[in-house]
Amino acid sequence: MRPAAIFTGLTGMVVVAGLLMAGEARLRGGAVGEETTSAEETATAAEAAPAAGKAAAISDDQAEMIARSAEPAVPPAPDPGGDVAPKPANIAQKAETTAGQAAGPAAKKPMELARPMVENAGMLSFGERKLQLTGIVPTPADRICGPAGRQWPCGMMAKTALRQLLRNRSVSCDVETAEWKETVTAACRLGTQDLGSWLAENGWAQAAAGSPLAGIAETARHAGKGVYGADPRRK
Repeated sequence: MRPAAIFTGLTGMVVVAGLLMAGEARLRGGAVGEETTSAEETATAAEAAPAAGKAAAISDDQAEMIARSAEPAVPPAPDPGGDVAPKPANIAQKAETTAGQAAGPAAKKPMELARPMVENAGMLSFGERKLQLTGIVPTPADRICGPAGRQWPCGMMAKTALRQLLRNRSVSCDVETAEWKETVTAACRLGTQDLGSWLAENGWAQAAAGSPLAGIAETARHAGKGVYGADPRRK
C-alpha cells in the first residue's frame, strides 16, 4: 500500500473521531443547559410562591374594602334646623299632642271685668265671685303691723291703697269665663299695670312661694315700704 493512501485513511479517521467527540459534547451541553434551566425555573417558582401569598393577602384586604364600599351608605342624621320631612311616627305623635291640647281645658284669655270690689290687698270680688291675684299672698284687712306702742292697721291701709288705685274702674283678668263660681286665681291688670306686681312693689303684699314677684317684694321689704315700714299716717 502506498504511503499517500495510508495518510489519507488516517486523516479521515481523525476527522470522524473529531466529529463524534463534537457531537457528544453538544449532547452533554444540551443536557446541562436543560438541567440548569429547570433548576432556575424551580428556584424562580419557589421565590414566587411567597410573593403570590402576599399578593393573595393584599387582594383579600382590597376585597374587604370593596365589600364595605358596596354596602348601602347610612343616611346622615337630620339637621334640626333643616327642612326634613317628618316621619309618620312624628306626624302621629304630633297629632296626638294636638288632640290632647284640644281636649284639655280652654286657655285663659283676658276678659274685661267691671267695677271690682276690694276685699283686701290681693283679693277682688265681683258680686258673689271672688278672684285672688296671682303671685302674691293677700294681706288680711285686719292685719296689725309695728312694735308695741307704735302699732298701726297695715292690713286696712293696704286694702285702701289698692282701692284708691282702682277707683271702681274695670280691670282685665286672665280667666276662662266671666261666670266662674266661688274663688279663682288669675292675673289682673288696670290698663298695662299688673295689680299683683303693684302690690308687691309697694310692699302691700308678700310674694307667694316660687313667684316671679319675689325679687321686687324683697326690694320693697328692704326699702321699708308698705307693711314693712312705719304708719304712713304719722309721716
